[in-house]
Amino acid sequence: MQELDKKFYKIGDVAQILGIPMSTLRYWETQFTIIKPRRNAKNIRFYTPNDIETIRKVYYLVKEKGLKLDAAQEQIRANRDGVDKRFEVIDKLKTIKSDLQSLQQALTSLK
Repeated sequence: MQELDKKFYKIGDVAQILGIPMSTLRYWETQFTIIKPRRNAKNIRFYTPNDIETIRKVYYLVKEKGLKLDAAQEQIRANRDGVDKRFEVIDKLKTIKSDLQSLQQALTSLK
């Protein structure tokens, strides 16, 4: 995932960063109480890097783990720390895998 260097992101930016449609973000906002972007006077959503990390956790539970929305909500409600830790471990493992694949490609290209 790209580095989050701004304080606030608009919904289009978040959708692009996470690779999901804006409609999905809006829907998840209605379904998950933990997703609460700030809004300005014109009702435009502004997401912080922490909001984006929260959405990534929801994405992990729903899209990668295959849970239904109700089950994902229950997991977050019942065991938020466990979900956070599992998500962090999987995220680190994906980064390591990507690094190893890059290293393997570099070594293969030297042959």
